[in-house]
Amino acid sequence: MLTVSNYHYIRENFGAPFPSIFGVTPASFEKQIVLLKTTGKFISPDYLTDNLDFILNSADNYILITFDDGLREQYEVAKPILDKHNIKALYFINSINHIEKEVSLVHKIHLVRSQTEPKILLEYIETKLSDCDVKLSENEKQKAVSYYIYDDFNSACLKYLLNFKLTSIQLKNVIDSLFSDKFDSEKIGTDLYMNHQQLQDLANGNMLGSHSHSHFALGLLSPKAIENEMSKTIQFLNSFKENANLTISYPYGTKEACLSPVPQTAAALGHKIGFTMERGSNVSGADKLLLKRFDCNDLLGGKDFKN
Repeated sequence: MLTVSNYHYIRENFGAPFPSIFGVTPASFEKQIVLLKTTGKFISPDYLTDNLDFILNSADNYILITFDDGLREQYEVAKPILDKHNIKALYFINSINHIEKEVSLVHKIHLVRSQTEPKILLEYIETKLSDCDVKLSENEKQKAVSYYIYDDFNSACLKYLLNFKLTSIQLKNVIDSLFSDKFDSEKIGTDLYMNHQQLQDLANGNMLGSHSHSHFALGLLSPKAIENEMSKTIQFLNSFKENANLTISYPYGTKEACLSPVPQTAAALGHKIGFTMERGSNVSGADKLLLKRFDCNDLLGGKDFKN
C-alpha cells in the first residue's frame, strides 16, 4: 500500500489580512513526520519508481512525502527536517517560474486574495467581466464546497471560479492588474521559488518532478496545450539531469484537472507515475498515472485528521 502526504507552504507565519495562504509550521511538519513514521515505512522517489508494483501489492504501508509548486521554503525549511530523519521526498516544480521568470498565476491569486476580502473579490470579478457568464451555478457552488473543504463558502466559490470557471485569458486579465498594483513581481519570484542551485541539488538526488509549465488545470486545456505544458517542463528538468523515471503531479489534482487525455499524454511523453489530489491510499490495481494523495492535514498529525 502506498500512502502519499502532500505539502505546499512550510513557514513560521501565515498571518495576512484575509487568510489565503495555508500550510504548516516547521514544528508541525516535524511532529507529523515523527507520527507518520510509526504507521509505516518512508520511501525515496527512487524506491517508488523501481518498486511501485511491489508497494501497491504489499500489505505494508509505504509512505511518500511530496511537495507541489517548487517553493523555496520547501528546500530551505522542510528539507533540513527531512534530512534529519533521513527521508527523501519528491518536489514538483513549474518551469514557468524559471524559464520565463514569471510568478505562477496561482501564487498571484494567493497573494491578491491575502489582501482582499473574498466577497469583494467575487463582486469585482463579476463586475469586470460583466459581459461574460461567470456566475457560478448552484451545482458549481456545491462542487466548490466539496473541493475546498477547508474554506468558508465565499472562499470556496472564489477558488472554484478562479481555478475552473474563468478562461486563462479572463483570469490573467483580472489577476495581473490586481497583482501589479500591490506586489513587486521580480522580488516575489526570487523570494518564493527555489533557485538554480537548489533545483540542481534535488535533481542530483532524483527528487525533482513535473508540476507542468504554468500550473493550469490540464484537463480544461486542448490536447495540444496539455502536451505543450508537459513537454516544456520535461525539457527543463532534463537540463539538470536526464531522468528516465519522470513523475508528474497534476496541478489542482481534481477530476476535472485530470480528465482524458491528461494521463494518456503524460504516459506518452515518458512519465512513469502521475499524482492527483484524490484522497486515499493506493493499493493493488491502482492506475499508476492517477495515484491518490492525501492533503497533509488529512493524515495523522494533521489539523483535520479524524480517527
